Amino acid sequence: MSNAENSTTKPIIHEGPSVSVPASEISFINTGVKTEKGELRAGRAYGDLQNGRHGTFVRMPAGFKSPVHTHTEDYFAIVVEGVGSNHPVGAEAEPLPKGSYWFQRGEEAHVTECLSETDCLFFIVQPGKFDYVIDETANKK
Repeated sequence: MSNAENSTTKPIIHEGPSVSVPASEISFINTGVKTEKGELRAGRAYGDLQNGRHGTFVRMPAGFKSPVHTHTEDYFAIVVEGVGSNHPVGAEAEPLPKGSYWFQRGEEAHVTECLSETDCLFFIVQPGKFDYVIDETANKK
């Protein structure tokens, strides 16, 4: 039986036309998320991080350590450049070199860092809009 004949098969939904974008042509914008080491910058791959489902490059300055924070939505991340870490509150930073992956559950407090001496570049995929909610209680400890 073909997919067309099987009524229980979900229809295939395509995202739009195929595209290829060289790294040099990805435009990065300031996110407003800052520490004394600098500001996170975001480069759009697809979708819109401010309004819904998206794939976004995130450039994190060398030595950047986020305050304890959460995101409403789950997200998936891949380390493209540098050595990062994403860990629960109170846990030791685990070095994640280029090619490493993490999954961050939404509404779960965590810390994200760039452990390398060079900037980190992460690629994140999220099913909903990106938010960054600082946990004021945890950061006062």
